[in-house]
Amino acid sequence: MKILVCISKTPDTTSKVAFKDNNTKFEEAGVQWIINPYDEWNALVRAIELKEKDTSIQLHLITVGGADCDPIIRKALALGGDEAIRINTTSDDTFFIAAQIAAVAKQNGYDLVLTGKETIDYNSSSVGSALAELLDMPFISLANKVDINGTTALVEREIEGGEETDEVNLPVVISCQKGVAEQRIPNMRGIMAAKSRPLKVMEPAAIDALTHVESFELPPQKAGVKLVAADNVEELVRLLHEEAKVI
Repeated sequence: MKILVCISKTPDTTSKVAFKDNNTKFEEAGVQWIINPYDEWNALVRAIELKEKDTSIQLHLITVGGADCDPIIRKALALGGDEAIRINTTSDDTFFIAAQIAAVAKQNGYDLVLTGKETIDYNSSSVGSALAELLDMPFISLANKVDINGTTALVEREIEGGEETDEVNLPVVISCQKGVAEQRIPNMRGIMAAKSRPLKVMEPAAIDALTHVESFELPPQKAGVKLVAADNVEELVRLLHEEAKVI
């Protein structure tokens, strides 16, 4: 059995957000980069847990990005994995990214492809579904439990007002959210082993992006807090109606 886990590089949640070039590009200077948490703590760790149960599983990691992604994919390898692949290109377009991953996945015949539910910078939740379409595989989103039984995947996911249990034949693409696995920290043995594990750099397939970023915009700054005396109900109602416009 072969598992592919998709890894993204994202800014640390404490990074200050700023833009440059007339708000068309993210300002990367001084930014601390991390593995997208949904990819790391959920998709990757669950794949590692599956491999620990069945050591015959081959676990590959893949990312789309430039050489600056190497430390990120190496950290993912330190957690666990047999091989990492970096597609040497960058893009903000969901289709382009999914198509690049699909081009590699088709060559390797993966039984299970795992992604995080979304990246914390773009929040599009769309690479997994696009990847499934391109690979002609079924897709299950927002899984909080994934188990494999032979050639079948058993998946649990939260839905409005309850939970849903799905059973699907492999191969399948699944996006993972909180609850599917417990967070792990790379140990020294894993870090040292990752240095010798293969990191394959591949040139991108000839695929055209379908979208591009016109501009970014920061949300308006929050106004200061207004304190209203507890006995001044009329003023509170007026502020909620005229300024906050919530009543």
